[in-house]
Amino acid sequence: MESISVFDIIKIGIGPSSSHTMGPWNAAKMFLDLVKRNHTLQDVKEVFVEFFGSLAKTGVGHGTDIAGMLGLSGENFRTIDTNKIDEKIDKIKSEQKINLGGEVWLPFIYGHHLILNKEKSLDFHPNGMIFKVIFENGEEFSQDYYSVGGGFVATKEDNSMEDRCVRTLYPCHHGSDILKYIDKLKLDKISDLVFQNEESWRTQEETRQKAVEIWDNIKDCVYKSINKKGILPGGLNVTRRASEMNEKLLGTQIYKNKNEWFEMVKNQEKTFSSVTKWVSCFALAVNEENASFGRIITAPTNGASGVIPAVLMYSQVFTEFNSEEDIIRFLLVAGEIGTLFKKNATISAAMGGCQAEVGVSSAMAAAGLTEISGGTPAQVLMAAEIAMEHHLGLTCDPIGGLVQIPCIERNSMGAMKAITAASLALDGDPTKAKVSLDSVIKSMWETALDMNSKYKETSEGGLAVAVNVAEC
Repeated sequence: MESISVFDIIKIGIGPSSSHTMGPWNAAKMFLDLVKRNHTLQDVKEVFVEFFGSLAKTGVGHGTDIAGMLGLSGENFRTIDTNKIDEKIDKIKSEQKINLGGEVWLPFIYGHHLILNKEKSLDFHPNGMIFKVIFENGEEFSQDYYSVGGGFVATKEDNSMEDRCVRTLYPCHHGSDILKYIDKLKLDKISDLVFQNEESWRTQEETRQKAVEIWDNIKDCVYKSINKKGILPGGLNVTRRASEMNEKLLGTQIYKNKNEWFEMVKNQEKTFSSVTKWVSCFALAVNEENASFGRIITAPTNGASGVIPAVLMYSQVFTEFNSEEDIIRFLLVAGEIGTLFKKNATISAAMGGCQAEVGVSSAMAAAGLTEISGGTPAQVLMAAEIAMEHHLGLTCDPIGGLVQIPCIERNSMGAMKAITAASLALDGDPTKAKVSLDSVIKSMWETALDMNSKYKETSEGGLAVAVNVAEC
């Protein structure tokens, strides 16, 4: 089994969905790269993309169609000006042409060159898609891709998910592996082990820089969102709430920039009521930005992108564990726990329901918080287990296929569960625990396999249907 970097689990992304937006966007780039291995884009006469299963059924709400078009246009979701996305898509649709890879203009008719096939699913994974080109000489070439969660993409032939996966010096594929190497190397912290393994990708200093970059993006995202009012896009008429919460909590205080705002929040009263409201505000802020095609931190998915930022903000604002070193070690451990779920279960709601998204994110956050709060390695794993244990069976079926209801509020619940799980683990004795992290990951995967498919991001069951059925 190959290793995965923590920064493939926690990374800069774009809303509203990692599997339905970032995955198809990545797949489009991969397809263009594949085409260019033996041809030039100037050889292409037409390009097609067809989305199947969950990608098609919730595609418009998740922006899957938008991601496909922008990906084929050669845009990068890490750098694109998110304020110009609508303008770019309107141009493609109105002019009925696309600038393939940013190199050659081709005819492109929405509904013909891009199809959302809601009647069919590909066998390999619910999030399937097929890209195809027809060359000027009449030759055709196609490739299937599958968005398997967190922006990761696989094919039937190559299910390694990412070509960046490597074998680390101390491979940790299970929680038991982490404890084994901690003992063997006589380390005090899980983050010490993660630092060593991340050297398979970059130096320790580069790892620190990436973690700080993640933190900077978290603060930017929260600050941007708490200063926005209005209705979220998509047609559900969901009102942004983070801004109003921020105003109520700060009262008459005025801030001019992100740093002033952050210091004001740090100086707020630390009552139970105030703290819980701020945690919810942080989580809502991120997920409202995510719902608006904003730039967020995927951790491990977009639907769950508010949990880790909310808990990390909580630690920075309301606890004594608020140094830059704490930020780095929190993210390293959180990311490492995410890799265990990725390798042994799933982080795709289309495969496992929301337990695979908010549940995993809550477990990651609980582990990170326990790490920086002085917990032992065993307590860190215990915290992750507790958090996931109380998310088992959580379904995913957002209304209208939009990452809004129940997703936005669910992130604040996941953040609070993470904080509670960390508290329980710090006061607990792991030797007396009845369930290990490895066991709960196995249970989560078994639950995912048993879960009815209509509760896996299809808009065919659960809340998505119940809210739209008139009561008799």
